[in-house]
Amino acid sequence: MNTKRALLAVGLTLLVGACAPVTSYTDAEAPRQLKLDTATTQFDLRFAPGSGALASVDAARLQHAAATNEINPSDRVMVDVAGAPYLAKQRFASVSALLLRYGIVPVAGEQDAPPNHAIVAVQRTLVTLPPCPNWSKRPYSDFTNQPSSNFGCATETNLGMMVANPTDLASGLPLGSTAGQPASAAVNRYLNDKVELPTANTALPVAVQSSSQGSNQGSGSGPGAGTGGSQ
Repeated sequence: MNTKRALLAVGLTLLVGACAPVTSYTDAEAPRQLKLDTATTQFDLRFAPGSGALASVDAARLQHAAATNEINPSDRVMVDVAGAPYLAKQRFASVSALLLRYGIVPVAGEQDAPPNHAIVAVQRTLVTLPPCPNWSKRPYSDFTNQPSSNFGCATETNLGMMVANPTDLASGLPLGSTAGQPASAAVNRYLNDKVELPTANTALPVAVQSSSQGSNQGSGSGPGAGTGGSQ
């Protein structure tokens, strides 16, 4: 008798479980994110004491790296230089001038380099696209209000294929110093009520109206006056 009851209970449990919606799908089964792998290479460059010119051997080595794609325009290139502010600016300009020939735009770093040296850090990021399209989730409704497993795949794939500098997906560029003169000039114009509005031919909604336009708008005594000539 007990055996029959146990079998009946098992049968009812299986029947109820078959009728109830069971969802075993999770987003972990269909990742829709770009995979980023970043590697950093450093070049140690030397300058003569008090000079802004690169040592000839190091200049040739850096030029060879740029020419052979060891450094390419899609990399993030950070340059840290040693020396007093004016000398450091000259040394950074020397490195930049060499790299710019190959379309590589370096950014000034914020670290200290050894005396009479420059450290060029090259960050290269490899972007791996998500496995899209992804239809791992069954297409019929499971009554859980979950999106399709393919939802967002196109956006992530397009971003990975369109980005010019993949390292920008890993981290943003360091914020440089602000140009103080234009910022202070704008504040002074605002405080002295001398804000310069855009000209009348701009597409912006705020513009300075010319005197000719003002006179044309003022002529005529009623709606439609003065429009006959334009027809």
